[in-house]
Amino acid sequence: MKKITLLLSFFILFSACGVKQTQNLLSSGNYDQAIDNAIPNLRTNKDKKGKQDYVYLLEEAFAKAKERDLNMISLLAKDANPTQLEKMYNTYLQLNQRQEKIKPILPLRLLKEGRNAIFPFENYNDQIIDSKNALSAYLFANAKKLMASGDKMNFRNAYDDLEYLNKINPNYKNVKQLLEESLFKGSDYVLVYTKNETNMIIPVRLQNDLLDFSTLGLNDKWTVYHSNKLKNINYDYGLMINFRNIYISAEQIKEREFSKERIIKDGSKKLIDANGKEVFDVNGKVVMVDNLRTVNASIYEFKQFKSCQITAKIDYVNYRSNQLLKTFPITSEYIFENIYATYKGDRRASDDNYYSYFDRKAVVFPSTEQMIYDTGEDLKSKIKSIITQNRFRN
Repeated sequence: MKKITLLLSFFILFSACGVKQTQNLLSSGNYDQAIDNAIPNLRTNKDKKGKQDYVYLLEEAFAKAKERDLNMISLLAKDANPTQLEKMYNTYLQLNQRQEKIKPILPLRLLKEGRNAIFPFENYNDQIIDSKNALSAYLFANAKKLMASGDKMNFRNAYDDLEYLNKINPNYKNVKQLLEESLFKGSDYVLVYTKNETNMIIPVRLQNDLLDFSTLGLNDKWTVYHSNKLKNINYDYGLMINFRNIYISAEQIKEREFSKERIIKDGSKKLIDANGKEVFDVNGKVVMVDNLRTVNASIYEFKQFKSCQITAKIDYVNYRSNQLLKTFPITSEYIFENIYATYKGDRRASDDNYYSYFDRKAVVFPSTEQMIYDTGEDLKSKIKSIITQNRFRN
């Protein structure tokens, strides 16, 4: 009984908080938030006495929100500013959407007054269509005006207008064609290429990987990277990956010999006291203890080692002004290492984490080309990091 009373008290308190929050939203002019608060509470048991506050609040919030929106539309119509057409269109949409939210829970009864709550709905279809058409015509004309200027930033602004136009009014005139044109002419095109100033041959697959910007995911809405120069493109920027030096170490095999000694558990034995007699526990059983013994091993370790280091720099060039914008030095290193070992004696004398070396063998050293390519993987990651943090901008 106590649990039921406690749950009931909690439910009443929770409901009261919800009503109070909705009242605060209404009194502060957040009518649509008040509506969004009230509706979920009226989807079930809407005719219960405890839900009456929500019905009154919803009725008032709807009336005030509608009045505010219609006043806004009246003001915008008198202003006759084409830049306000989007606001007018969205306000009509808001009026209609608000009604659609409330329709599913109607009718809502006001018990004390013996009437249904009043929601004077209107049909805004004509106004929505008219305002959308007016907005579409304005966006289309403004986009064409922006594109006629030939300015790259204006092409980008035109693209945004056309993209929105295509969203609210699909297939309007030749919008898709203009979208493609504004995207093409509003983009920055970057030519990426490599330069080899070392006395070594750069593997072709490494150069292809470094120039494959699709795998780096660096293309964005207004920046396009090309590794192959196209005739119909006037490139805005150049990005040169300049290999300055490649150092490959000699193939090395280092050997060392060392001894290990360790005390290990080798089964169990009976516990013997100082007098040479067996020790028994309280149950009369012989006490057994670990049988510890010392083992030794001579270990012969072999370490294969080869390293590669590439130093390079990335140059950002502005083709319009023919100026060097930025330079970023890069150093990448790759180390090949293989450790294996043999032993004489008892392998248990070595550390547990050393056992894996006994299962390994000598391997063929990677070729110079492979070492350069493997180093290039780290180089590629660093190039991506530099470009990500230093985007081309107008």
